[in-house]
Amino acid sequence: MARSSPPAAAAPAGADAWWRQPPEAAVAALAGSAQGLTEDEARARLQRHGPNRLAPPPRWRLFDQLARRLRDPLVLVLLVAGAVSLATGEPASAGIIAVVVLLSVALDQIQQGQAESAARRLRESVAVRARVLRDGREQDIDVAALVPGDVVRLAAGCLVPADGLLLAAQDLFVRESTLTGESFPAEKRVAGAGQDGALFMGSSVLSGAATMVVCRTGAATQIGGMSGVLAGGREDLAFEHDLRQFGHFILRITLFLVLLVLFVSSLAHRSWVESFLFAVALAVGLTPELLPMVVTISLSRGALRLAREQVIVKRLSAIHNLGAVDVLCTDKTGTLTEAKIELVRHVDIAGRDSGPVVEAAFLNSFFESGIHTPLEEAILAHGQVDPAGWRKIDEIPFDFERRRLSVLADRDGDRRLIVKGAPHDVLVHCDRFQDGAVAPAWTAEARALADATLQRLEAEGFRVLGIASKAVPASLVDAGLDDENELVFLGYAAFLDPPKADAHAAIADLLTKGVEVKVLTGDSELVTQHVCRALGLRIKGVVLGTEIDRLDVRALARRASRANLFCRVNPIQKNRIIQALRARGHVVGYVGDGVNDAPALHSADVGISVDSAADTARAAADLIMLNHSLAVLDAAVTEGRRTCVNTRKYLLLGTSSNFGNMASMAAAALFLPFLPMLPVQILLNNLLYDGVSAALPLDRVEPAEALVPQRWDMGQLRRFMFTFGPLSSLFDFATFGLLLYGLGATTAQFRSGWFIESLATQVLAVFVIRTRGAALAGRPHPALAAAAAAVLLFAALLPWTPLAPLFGLVALPAPFYAALAAMTLGYLAVLELVKRRFWPGASNPWRARRASKTPEQATPG
Repeated sequence: MARSSPPAAAAPAGADAWWRQPPEAAVAALAGSAQGLTEDEARARLQRHGPNRLAPPPRWRLFDQLARRLRDPLVLVLLVAGAVSLATGEPASAGIIAVVVLLSVALDQIQQGQAESAARRLRESVAVRARVLRDGREQDIDVAALVPGDVVRLAAGCLVPADGLLLAAQDLFVRESTLTGESFPAEKRVAGAGQDGALFMGSSVLSGAATMVVCRTGAATQIGGMSGVLAGGREDLAFEHDLRQFGHFILRITLFLVLLVLFVSSLAHRSWVESFLFAVALAVGLTPELLPMVVTISLSRGALRLAREQVIVKRLSAIHNLGAVDVLCTDKTGTLTEAKIELVRHVDIAGRDSGPVVEAAFLNSFFESGIHTPLEEAILAHGQVDPAGWRKIDEIPFDFERRRLSVLADRDGDRRLIVKGAPHDVLVHCDRFQDGAVAPAWTAEARALADATLQRLEAEGFRVLGIASKAVPASLVDAGLDDENELVFLGYAAFLDPPKADAHAAIADLLTKGVEVKVLTGDSELVTQHVCRALGLRIKGVVLGTEIDRLDVRALARRASRANLFCRVNPIQKNRIIQALRARGHVVGYVGDGVNDAPALHSADVGISVDSAADTARAAADLIMLNHSLAVLDAAVTEGRRTCVNTRKYLLLGTSSNFGNMASMAAAALFLPFLPMLPVQILLNNLLYDGVSAALPLDRVEPAEALVPQRWDMGQLRRFMFTFGPLSSLFDFATFGLLLYGLGATTAQFRSGWFIESLATQVLAVFVIRTRGAALAGRPHPALAAAAAAVLLFAALLPWTPLAPLFGLVALPAPFYAALAAMTLGYLAVLELVKRRFWPGASNPWRARRASKTPEQATPG
């Protein structure tokens, strides 16, 4: 049997090796007892040791978050600019910069805090819990409340919640790969001393049951000393990657324009202070300083909407990734099928009903100490076998390499090793087969008959287990892998697991929305194909686990992109498939609920599980579905896309009219004898426009945009900027000519007129760019319309108020307003025409819907 080894990350030098203590000594040293702690003592220890978390929240969390935001490069530039403005006698500029900083920092902080609070409340409902003895009775508590001295019960599927020593164990096998990198399970036993009896936080129980006493919690655990191995380690996913790309793109554009303005100002011998403030104002106008707040509002609203759909969001950025998902990988059982499995056939190799098959299958499942799968529950529910007189001697637990489980049982000296598992993995270890009362050796004809019976059952949609056994000496008490040879093959247990009633429609909807569904299962290819045909999922290619093992990374990436059924795959192979698809540029979601699904859930852009999943699966998932239905997942994808679209609106606006206006200012500074707009006016313009942008996360989304995966396309973003930015600049230059030569504006009138016109074009452009269809076709959210109306009214009236001199504005004659209104309407009309050419077909949602389908998706099945 496998033996555990000390974890790779041992305790630091000088620390006591607590795992070397006998369990009784450890309990005594912890001032505890085998009956657990009292509630009062547990509360006192929690105060002393702190929560059982790897990374406890910082003491001054609010202060730290504000400090982190104030260290943002843009905010630092604003603070420096504000200080310079104040020092040079420009209180208005300093005041506006202060308001911009408050908007950027305070609103983001408030929204992020609200989002985190909501997410925390949702996470608590699916938090990993531990079963402990407190006040002499068992109860379930959050693992964060565990303290040294607690006595914890463990069963198959549990995560080990802290470091501790075994007080009792029965056929206990754990996976310690998080600590050691070793994927094979380690057997744990109550030991007088030594690591064989120690359990470590982050391990998972594969089979058996145990009672442990907690010795170390939180950062004091072995894994807590690994610099946050569990807290991090996840590479950048789609959302983080897109944010970083966009930030670098905007930074390059901003730096170019700022350096250009400073260079030209130096040639023109202008005031360095004025030029610096003008350049900073341009940087503020170009940079989407409210992006963090817009993203936070969008994601938190999405999380609340998903909560109403009975989907709990553990990681907010997963909502954005969900909107970008174009490949959804899913297990078969419980997701595509009802998981209401029934044992309907138990046959020998010729397909005849067989009593020995059902008896052996029942005894194997009855004595198994691991968590029961739906197949084993179906065997036990079938009954027809009396286990009286039988007793269990030993067990070789299931693992995903062997794909079988063996139980050593005895009745009145009749000792047998009973094996069940994947048919091929059982057949290969059998040298005889049961034929009535005899067990002859295999012949070619008998093996062909066994294979034909298996293929027939699988082709009819049955899930099949192979059943075998053999008599062993009464002296055998510790079964090993070598004993799983020279078996007698008894036959097959066949199960029926019908497809889910709503899965057909949900798959069709996902395909229509541009999400390719791929099935990853450990089951047979014949059974999987039968289920997929019943659900209308067109089969494009089948890949077996044995083939995956022969493929390198590139070959697997190509194969994974083309096929949509992956059968007889183990957890490592599932994880390789997810990584291969992501390497091909896909945004991948994965749905799983088993211990074996945790690696794939962690590697996917969006890991999705259910509330009844194993602890390890729920811990690795980003989303938890309380309603086990693909229809709910379909709704979640739509919500993710809504979030992506509204965030992208803000980005597109920031790279079109904003960029055009700022570029116009930079260009005008080259040719005009005066600055086209004062720094304070640029800052006020940006502040007012931000007031409108803040309402964008609330906006409605066109149905057609929910039909395709939504992801930030940097190439598209650049094309959009270089199409609509110059268009905005063109009208700006026309406005310059109108003001200077048509209306004979003074310097103050020029700045006031362009201040009003540039703000009006930016604000009204929101209603053109917010939709790919006709600007007047989709109603904007009332909050967005109200914010735009308020800003436009304020800008038009500001030159007539006592505040006007503070911002360098003057009242304009009526002809100015009429000319500027005509110029603005002309710009909006041309903007609408150019937009329709940029988004061909977007004005017709039904045409966009048809265009979004691939040939495979257009006719599922």
